[in-house]
Amino acid sequence: MILLIVLGIVAIVLIWFVATYNSLVRSRKRVENAWSQIDVQLKRRHDLIPNLVNAVKGYMKYEQETLQRVMEARAKAVSGGSFEDRMKAEGEISTILGRLFALMENYPDLKANASVNQLLEELTSTENKISYARQFYNDSVMMYNTKLEVFPSNVVAKMFGFKPYPFFELPEEEKEAPKVDLSF
Repeated sequence: MILLIVLGIVAIVLIWFVATYNSLVRSRKRVENAWSQIDVQLKRRHDLIPNLVNAVKGYMKYEQETLQRVMEARAKAVSGGSFEDRMKAEGEISTILGRLFALMENYPDLKANASVNQLLEELTSTENKISYARQFYNDSVMMYNTKLEVFPSNVVAKMFGFKPYPFFELPEEEKEAPKVDLSF
């Protein structure tokens, strides 16, 4: 009788252990999938940036430094590096593209160009998809990292070396609210 009770307890612990491990693996895979979704959109953005820079280069003769910074940031992001380095480089691209879009407002001929408008539309659509994918990624990371920290799943996570993932954060420049001056 005691043997059956002990076997029952061992079976329950074993089932809990396997279920917890599988839950951690599923959460980790969800985070990896979320990053893959971001990666697809980032690739699309990387492909669009040179086309946009080439299209606006002739119009924006006095903004060559900004165009060069866009291409340098793109090159840094494409070159790889660690996960954190790539996230930082992508944040830089977002910031510099925001500046480029703002500068483009000063060029009426550029705003009237159909191919530039089409590229801007595609890039804006891609940026929106990246934002959504980042949100999904960060939600997935939050759930996964929480499982790594809460008891009792943290015991299983430590036993098998599960590591937390970093959040995809906005660069400091994008966190600030834009300043609007309506005085004339």
